[in-house]
Amino acid sequence: MIIPNRLKKGDTIGVVAPAGPIVGENIKELEDARKIVEKDGFKVKFSKNIFSNTNNYSSTAKEKAQDINDMFRDKEVKMIWCAKGGENSNSTFEYLDYELIKNNPKIVCGYSDITSITNMITQKTGLVTFSGTNFKTIATDETDYSYKEVIKRFVDSSLEIGKENEEYKAIKKGQAEGELIGGNLSLTRGMVAGKYSIDFTDKILFLEELGFETGPALASNFLYYMKQNDVFNKIKGLWVGNYEHESGIPLEQIVLDVIGEDYNFPIIKSNNFGHTETKTVIPIGTKARIDTNEKIKIKLVEKCIN
Repeated sequence: MIIPNRLKKGDTIGVVAPAGPIVGENIKELEDARKIVEKDGFKVKFSKNIFSNTNNYSSTAKEKAQDINDMFRDKEVKMIWCAKGGENSNSTFEYLDYELIKNNPKIVCGYSDITSITNMITQKTGLVTFSGTNFKTIATDETDYSYKEVIKRFVDSSLEIGKENEEYKAIKKGQAEGELIGGNLSLTRGMVAGKYSIDFTDKILFLEELGFETGPALASNFLYYMKQNDVFNKIKGLWVGNYEHESGIPLEQIVLDVIGEDYNFPIIKSNNFGHTETKTVIPIGTKARIDTNEKIKIKLVEKCIN
């Protein structure tokens, strides 16, 4: 396990766009986010290809990977913050320089489609990465909750998950300890098998999904695929995050339909990560403990920032 160094005022944050293109209103949103971060005393550096849209649906895989590699190579940059979500961050996998990344460990943060990059970097290098708000989102969220969570984790090195008064539900009782892995359900499902798969053995899996794009039947499809490929035989616990669909069907209901009585690991539910205003920063690759007897049912048990 490689733990990145914390962020300090005056440090440079590198912003990359490995998912959807930065076009239209996204350009202003990125500039607005830059102002927020610079006002707080940080420097912001946009990557070379951040405004590229070579394919007319995104920049090319090589352009995206080049930007990530360049940010890891850049000695001034102390944190790499992904600009926004999209659909094809996984296109970068074969062009990322994992040896370079391993030898230049830095904070890497993002959520949604960025899930694929963060989990793959952790899998390939042992570097702890982070599921947290994207850079653009700090300018578009209605509150500063998610931005404050970034500061709390990366500047203050806090191990607190979310806020003290947040609600956790025990969907299936029990205790478990293991390294955290996961993020967006559809992206995690895409890394279950094949050349660029991730190891679920003895992990605590956290999952959320955007209901606007993924209805209950498709969420069930993704979860059954994971079940059929033995993911739930491997993990130690499951943490379910935000999911809102017009049907009102919650993700934990779909999870229980898939899992049934076949598995004994604990399952908890909270609304402090995912496609929601309240995005806490979750480390990928460090240990957490689930205890359904506690009020706050999941806690980090080892540091994730030096």
